[in-house]
Amino acid sequence: MNTILLPAWTLLVREIVRFYRQRSRVLSSIATPLVFWVFFGFGLNSAIGVQVGSTHVKGLVYLYPGFIVLNLLFASIFSTISIIEDRREGFMQSVLVSPVSPVGIVLGKVLGGTLLAMSQGILFLLIAPFLGIRFSIEGLMLGLWSLFWLSAGLTSLGFYFAWKMNSTQGFHGVMNLFLMPMWLLSGSFFPVDTAPRWMAVAMKINPITYGLEMFRESLHAVPQDFPSLKWILLKSSILIIFAGVFFVASVFGLRKRTTGDLL
Repeated sequence: MNTILLPAWTLLVREIVRFYRQRSRVLSSIATPLVFWVFFGFGLNSAIGVQVGSTHVKGLVYLYPGFIVLNLLFASIFSTISIIEDRREGFMQSVLVSPVSPVGIVLGKVLGGTLLAMSQGILFLLIAPFLGIRFSIEGLMLGLWSLFWLSAGLTSLGFYFAWKMNSTQGFHGVMNLFLMPMWLLSGSFFPVDTAPRWMAVAMKINPITYGLEMFRESLHAVPQDFPSLKWILLKSSILIIFAGVFFVASVFGLRKRTTGDLL
């Protein structure tokens, strides 16, 4: 157990300290989604009107949770880039030859990235009162729950791909090709119900869709119209499976050496 928990905690703390020492990384990971949301939100505010539960919301409010998820995505990408940098600098090689369990390594890096992504998502929630969004206690708990599993899934996915990459340029290319379409096909811009049939199928396969649905409901649900426990468990199960599959894949991937591990 010591080969898992202690290394995981050490890597988690290192990830957080490293993040807050890189001020440009803090600024870019928060500012980019915010700028996108402001431009798209105000530009489409009068053109989009969507029914969410019992609430009719305008474009600026409808796009708001989608851009919080975009913030999680950027934070996850930036946190897992450090894996490539650690291998290039020799840090990961020294960890790999130590008696540390691969589970401890992946757990520490994924939890560190998850907490960083989630904390940035929570910062975006401070804007909610200015949009007329009033959280209930149940809604806030559901929102934090969905943000955690979205962050865990995206960070696990980022770890899996980062371990296979030998350069940050290649990693960025894969993430742009893979993660951005996942975000666009999650219901961030338009609901599944209004999408063309082929696109709706892709959106229903996409696990981020269910996390975003759960998070969006948490913003607008009123006590008398709160999602059922069965609905919450279904969406949560999909997110947990998503995070778990890529966590396990990352652990097995860690056992394989690539050219990126050569000093």
